[in-house]
Order: sequence, then C-alpha cells, then structure tokens
Amino acid sequence: MKTIIRIHALFVTAFLSVAALALAAPAEKSPAPPANAARLAWWQAARFGMFIHWGPVSLKGTEIGWSRGAQVPIDEYDHLYQRFNPVQFNADQWVKIAKDAGMKYMIFTTKHHDGFCMFDTKQTDFNIMHSPFGRDVVEELSAACRKQGIAFGTYYSVCDWHNPDFPFGSPGGRTHKPHPNLDRYEKYLRSQVAELIHNYGPLLTMWFDVPQAFHAKRGQGVVDFVRSLQPDILVNNRCAVPADFDTPEQQVGTFSYHRPWETCMTICNQWAWKPGDSMKTLPQCLQTLIRCAGGDGNLLFNVGPMPNGEIEPRQVERLREMGQWLAKYGQSIYGTRGGPYKPNRQIASTRNGNTVYLHVLKWDGDSISLPPLAKKIVAASLLTGGTADVQQNPAGVTLRVPAGNRQEIDTIVKLELAGSAMDIPPIKLPSNIKATASNVYQHMDEYGPEMAFDGNPGTRWATDGGTKHAWIALDLGKPMTVEGVKIEEEYAGRVEKFELQYKDGNNWKAVFAGNKLGHFNRNFPPVKAQHVRLNILQANEGPTISEIQWLVGPEKK
Repeated sequence: MKTIIRIHALFVTAFLSVAALALAAPAEKSPAPPANAARLAWWQAARFGMFIHWGPVSLKGTEIGWSRGAQVPIDEYDHLYQRFNPVQFNADQWVKIAKDAGMKYMIFTTKHHDGFCMFDTKQTDFNIMHSPFGRDVVEELSAACRKQGIAFGTYYSVCDWHNPDFPFGSPGGRTHKPHPNLDRYEKYLRSQVAELIHNYGPLLTMWFDVPQAFHAKRGQGVVDFVRSLQPDILVNNRCAVPADFDTPEQQVGTFSYHRPWETCMTICNQWAWKPGDSMKTLPQCLQTLIRCAGGDGNLLFNVGPMPNGEIEPRQVERLREMGQWLAKYGQSIYGTRGGPYKPNRQIASTRNGNTVYLHVLKWDGDSISLPPLAKKIVAASLLTGGTADVQQNPAGVTLRVPAGNRQEIDTIVKLELAGSAMDIPPIKLPSNIKATASNVYQHMDEYGPEMAFDGNPGTRWATDGGTKHAWIALDLGKPMTVEGVKIEEEYAGRVEKFELQYKDGNNWKAVFAGNKLGHFNRNFPPVKAQHVRLNILQANEGPTISEIQWLVGPEKK
C-alpha cells in the first residue's frame, strides 16, 4: 500500500509542476510553456503504457493491415468484420490487466492501415457497429479507463489502404489506386479525428502512424487541427512532422533528455494476435522497460487480443509478473528521469531528486567500475535486498554485491547524493565490447556493431540503405574455443549469402557458409580464435542484426 501511495504522489507532482522533474539542461526559451506541458510531464513520469492492436483480422491470426492482399486476399480480408463477434470482450477486464501490470495509460488502435474502424464513426459503414458484435469498443474502453484511473489515447493510421481516396493500397501500401483524392481523404481523416476527441476525450494522445502520401505541410495542418480541438493533447511523430515525441519501434530508444520518446514493442512477435506466437521472457520484458527508463524514455508494450475478445492468458500472466516486480521496485522507474549514466548492456540508471538508482542487468565479474560522479555519495543501499559495497573516489565509483544478493533480472543499488542528481550532465559508460563493422547506418552510435553483442534484443547493428556487402567482427579478448553461433536478423530475408569466419594469423577462414539468416543457430567443429566475424557476401537491402552470440566452449587444460 505504501508503494502505491508513493507512485500516485509522483504522478500528481509531475502533473501539477513540470519543473519538479525538469533537468538543468539547455532548452529553447519560449514566452510560455506549451498547453500540453503538464500532460507531457505526467506522461514521462508514467513511463509504462499498454498498446493494443485488435480487429477482425484476429480471426485469421495474421498481421493487422499488412496481411491484407498478402497472406489474406483483399476481398476476404475486407469482409472479415461480417463474422467478427468477440462476445468475451470486457473493457473493464482489459483495463484491469493493464493496471495490474503497472501500466499507467492505454493506446488503442481505432483505425489501422486496413481502414476498418473500431468505433462508431459516422464517416463510413466500414466499422464495428456494422459487425455482428455491434458495440463501440472505443467507447467502452475509454469509459473503463476513466473509471479505473488509466489515461486513454487513440492510435489512428494516417494511411488507409481501403479508402478509395487515399492514393496507396494493399499489399503493404505498394499499389496505386485509380482515382485518389487526397484533399477529400484529409477531410475524412479530420472528421474522424474530431469524432475521437469529441466522443471519447479528452485524450492523452493522438498516436498517428504511417503518413505515406502526407508531406510535412499537410501533416502539420492535421496536427494543428488536433490541437485546436484539444490544446493539451500529446501527438507523436508519425504524421509527417516531429510533434511532441519520437516512437522507436521494436527497439529501445536512444538516450535523450532533449527529445521525449516512447519505444513501442510487442510482447510477442506480431502486433495482432497470432496463435502460438513466440512470447518474450520476463527478463526480456522487464529489462526492456528498465532500459527505456534509463534512456529517459517510455515503453508502450503491445498485446494482441484473440478473436473472442480476450487477451491471451499467457500474455496476461506475463504482464501480471511485470506488475508484481513494479509493485516492489516501481520507485526506481515511475517519476524518474534517465541517467546520470547512459545505459549500456550492463547498467541502466534512473534518478529523482537526490537519489540515483543503478540497475545492474548483467554481472561480468565481482565488481563494476563506473566513471566519477560529480556529487558525493552519502548513503548506499540495495533496493532488491541484501548488502552492497559502494566505494567512491576521484577515479570513479566501484560497486560490489555478494553473489547471493544479485538478482537475475535487475540488481538495484540506491545511491543518496549530497545534492540533486538532476543537474549532473549525462555520463557515457565505457563499453567492454570490442566490435567493429564495415558499415554503420548513418554513422549513428545507436546502430554501432556493439549493439549486436549487448544481450539486448531491442538494440541492433544496422547498415546504410542499399548496402549489399558488409561484415561485423568481434574481438573475444583472448584466444577461445568457438564452436557455434546464434544470430537474430532484425529483418529476415535481407541476407542472401554469408560466411562465418575466424582469424588465423592475418587471414580470415570460413567455418560455415550459408544462404539465409533469419533466426540462425548453428554449431560447427571447434576452432581456437580470438577474432570472429559474420561476413555478409550478398544482401538485397542493408543488413540489420539484433543479436549475435558466439558459442564458446570450456577451455581444455
């Protein structure tokens, strides 16, 4: 009960005073704070929300929008709603699941790229009210959220591959319609946006997606229209303009104080429900949330309800496990800002007032050495239980936690400083990953080669668009017995030919050659090597790898 009271108090503080959690970082001066400043501060303090992708496509178990005209013929897809009758749908139950997970807000797909509307719109009959179900899902969800104290927002796809006035169609927005009228479509879009705000608001956010034919001027006009209807609403960056916050997808965002962001990620692989879809483990789920908070971002975590209207029980159980962890340790997530240490594969840190929370996600030895802190540490404790030894000197900070007190998911060291932690400039942690690559997407650190070896499936090594050949190498630090590798290609199918290699003297030798990566797991005859690499010989688009794990065998004495 005490934890719950503390969390709610943080939200009230954030909502009433933006300055309460503001960092002493350079900011653009303006004559007055924007109308949505308090709502933005609340949203950043909330940190964790539920994303829901749902519609008649759940009857097929394929991806929402994208499977139209691909896995599912267009005519069949467009008539799925005529047999969509999710009689087990219970808005109160969905909201309670989000609340039990420790989530503070909910974003629901009111219209995806397939054009089907899950609300009682007067602009088209292609909506839920004309299905056998005949109930306004958005109305019921918004009411349940208000009743249970969860903020409610709406996802709305800018593109519409069903509407004849939008220029592009299925599959995947790659076809061209014969007689589009983008001005007329924009009027349709604005009318629906007005319905959402007037009938189900006030809303936390209008979460747009895939503008396609909309350029910046047209997109800004839509955003201005949204703000004219609800001045304090939040708008994401997917209406062809930046708006209020960024939305990295299926990966943890880059550390940033100056630009709010929210990672959107699926609890399984597919956004919409898929029978037997692979689900993330509890450590993956929680460490993703922790890394987001450590980077000063939010996590919008997606579930895909089943065609009967229920959220899959195993997903509910996973979310409940996250909520149980947050009930114990939420003070280190809610109401905090990221830093002062920028996250790496071992450490994420959050801060609030005079307190810094060090989240140790991986132990590589008996101690962890961190760069110096500008403020004196006056007290240290282990939030997750047990004792911790924290030593501070001009050279840095050293953490030691007995093995029995380390937690598999997150060992949280709480530091109390002699002064505010909020004005300490961001500190980059050194990486002990010695990785190199032939190409990095736009020379951006967040897509560097070490991202493929950090143990975080939400980060990745990426190459520039159009790259056909590339390599990524790892220095193991000393000669070791290497006997296999696991590789996760972020976009399966891009790599068409590759070799796994090790360095013998000055020469690279192949131990395996293949044609496809995807989810790759292969053992090979053991070799002794310090340097190993994936050499991509042929790709149809810039290769992108989320994880590489070289399998090292025991050393023979």
